[in-house]
Amino acid sequence: MATIKDVAREAGVSVGTVSNYLSDPDSLGDARRARVARAVQKLRYEPNHAARSLRSKQTRIIGMVIPDITNPFFPQLVRGAEECAAQRGYILTTFNTDDRLDREASAIASCRTHSVDGLLLVVAPGNGNATQIRATQQAGIPVVCLDRTPVGLQVDCVLSDNREGSRQCTYHLLSLGHRSIAFIRGPRALCNAEDRLAGYREALAHAKVREDKSLIFDGDFRIEGGLRAGRKLLARAQKPTAVFIANGMMALGVLQALEEASLHCPEDISVACFDELAIADVFRPRLTTIVQPAYSVGQRGMELLIDRINGVIKGNKPVRILLDTELRVRESTVRPKQA
Repeated sequence: MATIKDVAREAGVSVGTVSNYLSDPDSLGDARRARVARAVQKLRYEPNHAARSLRSKQTRIIGMVIPDITNPFFPQLVRGAEECAAQRGYILTTFNTDDRLDREASAIASCRTHSVDGLLLVVAPGNGNATQIRATQQAGIPVVCLDRTPVGLQVDCVLSDNREGSRQCTYHLLSLGHRSIAFIRGPRALCNAEDRLAGYREALAHAKVREDKSLIFDGDFRIEGGLRAGRKLLARAQKPTAVFIANGMMALGVLQALEEASLHCPEDISVACFDELAIADVFRPRLTTIVQPAYSVGQRGMELLIDRINGVIKGNKPVRILLDTELRVRESTVRPKQA
């Protein structure tokens, strides 16, 4: 089995250079990094991570906790984080909580027990997150929150600009002539859900359209919640001309409710949603959506976390990164009939 000395000899560099490559490839120039990489591949060198972690007091493992692996947004988030971790010489281990605080607490505790170097976290709805995050930080493990921030705690985070994205989509519907626009919200305990509701309300106010609270329906960011809300919306005697849905999974439920009611989009009601679904192109009409940079949220979050781990970012002041969203207008939104 090849040793680190064999790799150094093959690459024509020092053992220290190989060690630097293994701990932080970006610390080397392009030429030396390429030489060491070729030597590692040629000799099939496998570093002893257990021994390295004892020496450096780092495991090179990062934990990531997400709420719903069935939601296409979160695999993209994981993918961005995982590719960044691999480039920086870290391994990512992922936990799914199904939006349950008890499972989230168990996953975070497991990360602490196994001495991960850092934690990426998408919080579940509720008020128990802050206690777990504080315990993790007190254990000396940096935490970066993605997509959502916990209630009552300032922490490093990378988020989409939910409020502005929601404003843009509501403005789009208003520009088509819609004045009766329903909104299906996300869980009240989540900051991103509240920001999307706020953006919807701000757009209505800016256009001097009176907000009708009876057109705001509770949802849970899941298909079943969208179906329930869609059924309530479509049971109204006076139906809205458009509906804006706070995430893509609930949009699937609303489309199912429309089919049950023998109504059509966009002829009977225009539909727009937050989130781009990978399967959206199979639907006709194709959905107007607010696209979040899911991959970039994961990638930037991992970069921020590794910089915290390595002391590149110092101090206790939380870093907040806000990424732009994009409105993509498609066939599911048209002018209302009465317009």
